[in-house]
Amino acid sequence: MLDGSKALRSAVAKVFGTKALVQRCTLHKRRNVTDYLPVARRKAFDRRLATIFANADAAAGLRDARRLAAQLKRDHPDAAGSLLEGLEEMFTVARLGITGALRRSLTNTNCIESMISTVRVVTGRVKKWENGDMKKRWIATGMIEAQRSFRRVRGHTHMAELATLIGHAVNPATPVNYAQDVA
Repeated sequence: MLDGSKALRSAVAKVFGTKALVQRCTLHKRRNVTDYLPVARRKAFDRRLATIFANADAAAGLRDARRLAAQLKRDHPDAAGSLLEGLEEMFTVARLGITGALRRSLTNTNCIESMISTVRVVTGRVKKWENGDMKKRWIATGMIEAQRSFRRVRGHTHMAELATLIGHAVNPATPVNYAQDVA
């Protein structure tokens, strides 16, 4: 789950290789695209993007997104370019077949940003940084503070299914349901 940072995406590829499955944050993408549009048209386009990204059929969602980008290209080329950038990675979770609450949890970075926000508040209290170890201690303190507000991931009961689907996507030779295939 990434927010769209090219540097972060590059780091993931460097560490995990070409088999890394990346899902871009749909909320960030919607915000980035609509920021290029006139204020009067933003809500309508945001609703269209939300519908496109919520499509359970990844191929259809991708097709609709490309169609919308083509419509935007003439009058709003920057919005079209923003939409097309990393578009394939907007549908990773849908391609895996994850639906419902777990899909909604895995297609945005809200939970990560909440923790980062809490860490910023905690570390913002420090007036003088002595060294790197002090920074690490305060960041850890902020993360412990953020932990108090952690809740279960919505759809967490389907995490085992997610792990199986990721394993199959990364290594197609692995059966999707090993126990069923052995029987």
